[in-house]
Amino acid sequence: MENSGSGEEEALLVKAAKSTDELYLLRDTYFPQNPDDRTSNLQQHSDLILTLLDSVPPEERKSPTQRAIFEYLRGKVLDVFPEYKKEAEDHLSKAVKLNPSLADAWLCLGNCIWKKGDLSAAKNCLNLALNKGPNKKILCQLSMLKRSMSQSADNQAELVDESIQHAKEAIALDVKDGNSWYNLGNAYVTSFFVTGGWDHTRLSHSLKAYQNAEKDEGIKSNPDFYFNSAIANKYLENYERALSGFEAAASKDPGLNAADEVQKIVNLLDNVDNLLRVHVRAKRIAALAASLAAVNLKLPYRTVTMDLLSEGLNRTLAVDGKVLFFIRSEGVAPLYYLLCDSNQTCFVLSIYGVRQDVIKGGDQLTLLDPCFRDVDVSWKEKHYQFKSIRLDFYEQVLVNGKALTPQQAIRTSIYAQHKP
Repeated sequence: MENSGSGEEEALLVKAAKSTDELYLLRDTYFPQNPDDRTSNLQQHSDLILTLLDSVPPEERKSPTQRAIFEYLRGKVLDVFPEYKKEAEDHLSKAVKLNPSLADAWLCLGNCIWKKGDLSAAKNCLNLALNKGPNKKILCQLSMLKRSMSQSADNQAELVDESIQHAKEAIALDVKDGNSWYNLGNAYVTSFFVTGGWDHTRLSHSLKAYQNAEKDEGIKSNPDFYFNSAIANKYLENYERALSGFEAAASKDPGLNAADEVQKIVNLLDNVDNLLRVHVRAKRIAALAASLAAVNLKLPYRTVTMDLLSEGLNRTLAVDGKVLFFIRSEGVAPLYYLLCDSNQTCFVLSIYGVRQDVIKGGDQLTLLDPCFRDVDVSWKEKHYQFKSIRLDFYEQVLVNGKALTPQQAIRTSIYAQHKP
């Protein structure tokens, strides 16, 4: 009879473990129009699992191993909600005391304590979990935690670099795991923002990681995946991909502000289109183009007009242009301007790392190593077409023939738009 009871207990715990996995899958994939429906659904499933665990007789969960699993499952179920629950921490703490080798319990305890705001203790838990052996889930959580820690740390860049390293270690364990690739993409996006939006190679790396993530069908149910990949595309001015990504995120999780992000991009494109069609006057362009003065550039730079640029980065080339308008946008960075070159070709300049009061209408700008794009976007029966130059560093622009000083530069650290 004793063996039979033990077998039943194990069967109940196995069933509870399976149900807990299903509960977390529900948490990660179920995003109804009304967020309250999601909460009530999770609560309902949680209650069923807790009832199942309660059905395991106390006398049949006395061994430390089984007791540890029981406490771990109970704590994990209670911790499925976004807010911190002390009861969850208490059960998970008991689990790791009963069985310090239970890596997943350490992982869950770390996540639980993270919600409480004790990031240092959370990191200790995740490191203890990792000590039990290589584990991609633990490495991904550690990567996310390091990014979270970086927001209030003096050594931001160092922590984000560690985050990238953990993400790469997770991928090394399973190169086909979409979540690990997605996590690496997020780490690179955060790295881009931490450096002040100056190094766009980090965004390029993030897009490659997101593309690899998308090969895993499982990631496509994650609205945050679409949201974060859209952020990278937005900053690289892949407007159509960004719009599609934000729209997908909004449809999968209405609770995200992805619909607002779609509108911000559309507003920017509308502003550009409106300026080009309505406000650009041929006489003014001709006058400004004629007033462009020759700027003596140091070798190896050579001044060219827009029609001689190639798609992408144009090293050692420079374009002179006059500022027609400042273009309103709702993002923190970059700043947008409408310019014309000596051929009277109008184009949009997006520039990072420069204070808003530095460039004014009528200024002559010399753009060094310009990154050129022929923007062609179709969205909701609207078509936007214009030429664009992006500058990533304040050193790439001369204003009225003069280089900018560090005091005229600004680092733009952005976290609010990035969901970990």
